[in-house]
Amino acid sequence: MSAAAPASGQNWFGQPRGLTILILTNMWETFSYYGMRALLVYYMTLELLIEQGMSSVIYGTYTAFAYFTPIFGGIIADRWLGKRRAVILGGSIMALGHFMMTFEPLFYIALGTIALGNGFFLPSLPSQINDLYGANDPRRPWAYNIYYVGVNIGGFLAPLICGTLGEFYGWHYGFGAAGIGMAAGLAIYVWGGKYLPVEDRTPVTLAGGKASFRDGFDRPTLMLLGGLLLAVTVFRSAYEQVGNTVALWANSGVDRAAGSFEIPMTWFQSLNPLLVILMTPFLLARWRRQAAAGTEHSPLHKMAIGALVVAGAYVLLAVVAGWQDGARASWLWLAAFFVVLTTGELYILPNGLGIFARLAPQRLGASTVASWFFATFTGSLAGGLVGSLWSVLPVPAYFALLAVIAAAAALFLRALDTPARAVFAARAALDEQEAAVAAATNDSEAIRV
Repeated sequence: MSAAAPASGQNWFGQPRGLTILILTNMWETFSYYGMRALLVYYMTLELLIEQGMSSVIYGTYTAFAYFTPIFGGIIADRWLGKRRAVILGGSIMALGHFMMTFEPLFYIALGTIALGNGFFLPSLPSQINDLYGANDPRRPWAYNIYYVGVNIGGFLAPLICGTLGEFYGWHYGFGAAGIGMAAGLAIYVWGGKYLPVEDRTPVTLAGGKASFRDGFDRPTLMLLGGLLLAVTVFRSAYEQVGNTVALWANSGVDRAAGSFEIPMTWFQSLNPLLVILMTPFLLARWRRQAAAGTEHSPLHKMAIGALVVAGAYVLLAVVAGWQDGARASWLWLAAFFVVLTTGELYILPNGLGIFARLAPQRLGASTVASWFFATFTGSLAGGLVGSLWSVLPVPAYFALLAVIAAAAALFLRALDTPARAVFAARAALDEQEAAVAAATNDSEAIRV
C-alpha cells in the first residue's frame, strides 16, 4: 500500500484539498519567520548597537541552527511523534519564541526557542505533500512548485507588515505580528487536519517477500543526496546574503527615493517572494511545453542553470557598485537584481526540495526532507562567515566574490546530473513495480469481498 491514502476526487483548484491546507499553514509560518528575519539585522545594528561583523555572525548562526534542528526533529517525527503531532508541537514552540522576541532581555533565548520549534515543524509539513498523491498522479511533479508559490505569499507579506510595524512603530510590534502569523498557521493546520491523509507506516512488500526500497536508501541514492547537499551548501553561502549584506547595502548604498517618498528598506525583501508568485506560472507553462516537446531539462540541470543565474545577479550588483564609485545607486538596480535572483531561485530551490521528497524512503519521509534543510544550516553558517567579509572587502569585490561562489555551485550541480539521471530511472522502475503490487493486492481484496 502507499504511504498514505490519497483523497481522490476531493480537489480544490485542481489539487488535493490537503495541499491547500499545507500551503496556508506554511504560508503563515513563512510570514512569521521572514517577518522576524526582515527586522533582525536592523534590530541588532540599530537598536542593540551590535557591530556589523558580529551581527552577521549572529544572523548566520541563528539561521543555521533554525535549519539544523530539523535533523533531530525529523528523526523524532518519523520514529515517535508522527508528522501531525510534530507540526503542532513545533508550531506552538515557534509562536512562543516569536512573542518572546518582543522582550529585549529574552533576545537570545527567543532565537533559540524559534530554532527549536522549527526543528519539529519544518521537515514534517512539506514531507506530507507526497502522501497526497498516488504513485502515477500526473499532478505530483508540479506540486512542489505550486507549494513554493503559496509559501512565498507569506514571504511577500512579512516585510510589508512586520517590517513596516518594526521600522515606524517599534521593533517589538513587528516581532509581535510575526507571532500572530505563526499562531494563525497553526490554527489552520489543526482545522484542516481532516483533509490530510492518515499516516501509514506499513512497509510495501515486493515480489519474493522483500521489503520495498522505501524502507531505506540504496548507495547511489545516498551518494547523490550527499553530493546535492554539498552543492547547495556552497550555493546558499551566497544566496543567504539577501537578508544579510544585501539588506545592509539597501540601507547604505541605495537611493530609495521614489519622488518625495522614501521606500522603507525592509520593503525590498518583499520583492523576492512577490516575484516568485508572479514568475512561477510562466516558468511552469514553459516547462510543460518543453516536456510535451521532449526538451525539458533534467532536475539537476535546472538547478545548475539556477545557480548560474544567481551568479549573474551578483555580477550585476558588482558592476553597479563599481560604476557608482561610492555614490548611492538607484533602487531600480536593486529591483533588477531581485528579478534575476528570483529567476535563478525558481530553478534551484523547489526542484531540490522535490528531489529529496521524491527519493525519501516511506519510513524516513520527515528525516529525508530535514536533510534537505540541513544544507540551509551549513549554507547559513558559511553565509555568516562570508557576510563578515562585508566590512573587509570593497563592495564591488564583495559582490564579485558572491558571484564566483554561486558559479562554483552551478558547476558542481551540473557534474551531478549524469548520476542523478541513473538514480531517477531506477526509482521510476521501482515505482512502477510498487504500483503493480499495490494494484494486485487491491484486486485480491476485492475478490475476497
